[in-house]
Amino acid sequence: MTLCSSEESAIGVVTEGQRWRRASVARRPLASSCGGLYPILMPRPAKHDESQILGAAASLVAARGPRAATITAIGTAIGAPNGSIYHRFRSRDELLGRLWLTKAEIFQNRWAQALQERNPRRAGLEAALSLPRTVRNDLEGARILLLHRREDFLSEGWSQEMQKEAERLGKQVNDALVDITRRLFGRNTASARHVATFAVLDLPFSAVRRFVAAGQEPPPLVDDLVASAYAAVIDAGTS
Repeated sequence: MTLCSSEESAIGVVTEGQRWRRASVARRPLASSCGGLYPILMPRPAKHDESQILGAAASLVAARGPRAATITAIGTAIGAPNGSIYHRFRSRDELLGRLWLTKAEIFQNRWAQALQERNPRRAGLEAALSLPRTVRNDLEGARILLLHRREDFLSEGWSQEMQKEAERLGKQVNDALVDITRRLFGRNTASARHVATFAVLDLPFSAVRRFVAAGQEPPPLVDDLVASAYAAVIDAGTS
C-alpha cells in the first residue's frame, strides 16, 4: 500500500478536469513519483545579478561621479526595480563601497603580481607599467580610482567583511613597497621608500591621469616614457 492515489478510475476513464490539469503542466519539467507524474517547480533565475548592478554603477560613476550613482539611476540603467538592487546590497553606501573595493582589487592585484618578478629592477618596472596597461583594459575603473577620492566611497556602514578587505588592500600596498625597496636598494630607510614609491606608483599614476581625465586610453608612448623615467629614478636612488 502506498500514500499515492490515482486520478484515473479503476477502468481508466479520464475526466475533463483531469485532462485540463495535465495540459496545464505539460510544458513544465516532470518527475515521477509513485507511478505518476508531477511538475517540478524550478527556481526563477536571477535577472539582475551583482555584476550587472556594479557594472551599471561603474558606468555612472565613471561618467558623472559617485553622486550620479543613485539606486534609481542604477535601476533605470539595467531595467531593474529598486527592490532588486536592495536585494543584493543593503544600502547605496554598501554598493558604492563594493564597487570601489572591486576596482581597487583589480588594479592593485595586477600591480602586486608584477612585483613578483625575480629581478628587482625588472619587477619595479613591470609594476609601474601595469598601471597604463590596466587602464587600457578598464578605463571606467581607472576613472573611478584616479579621478575621485577614496573617501567618496567609504562609509562607516560597511560590513565587517568589507572593512577587512579594505585593510587587506592597504596592507598589501605597504608590504609590497617595503619589499621592493629592500630588493632595489638593500635597505628600507625612509628616503629609499620615497624613491621606490615614486618610481613604482607616483610616476605611472601621474603619467596616465591626464588621459584618464579626458576619457582616453594612454597611448603606447606613455609606456616608453614611464620606462625611461623609472630607470632614471632608480639610478638616482642607487647612486
